[in-house]
Amino acid sequence: MNKIAFIRTGGQTGVDRAALDFARKHNISIVGWCPKSGWAEDMPHSPGIRAFYPELKETPEEDVTQRTKWNVRDSHATLIINPKHSKLSKGTNLTEQTAKEYKRPYLEVISEEDFDKIIDWLNTLGVELTLNIGGPRQSESPEAYQITTNILEKVFKAVNDKK
Repeated sequence: MNKIAFIRTGGQTGVDRAALDFARKHNISIVGWCPKSGWAEDMPHSPGIRAFYPELKETPEEDVTQRTKWNVRDSHATLIINPKHSKLSKGTNLTEQTAKEYKRPYLEVISEEDFDKIIDWLNTLGVELTLNIGGPRQSESPEAYQITTNILEKVFKAVNDKK
């Protein structure tokens, strides 16, 4: 059995996009909600992010709030990767608030230094997880993509080595 069966995310630049690229590279099934028309910061026109990730489903609304809430709602747990540990990202703040509202487990981390914390947290959650991964977009945290990739590579290796 796999620890992570699905990676769920909304496809925005930064953390979301790194999670999608990571999932595809490691043959982890991708699921997620994106705003109507597939809107993303770097792909504002239809089909938007869905041109590259047709697995994502569009929400009825263009508002990114609906996407964020639905991705939390439809996951077992949410990993928030917030490299600047900044509260300036409205979407990242909404992700945390929504996880609390839906009583979904969540963990916010800021760097690869949090590796052991992530592994310990994942070990409390069971297997075959749908893991929502979110955090700031590229314009809010230019280093978010690379830090997310580094974290996920390290975590994936550790959880797969335990099989």
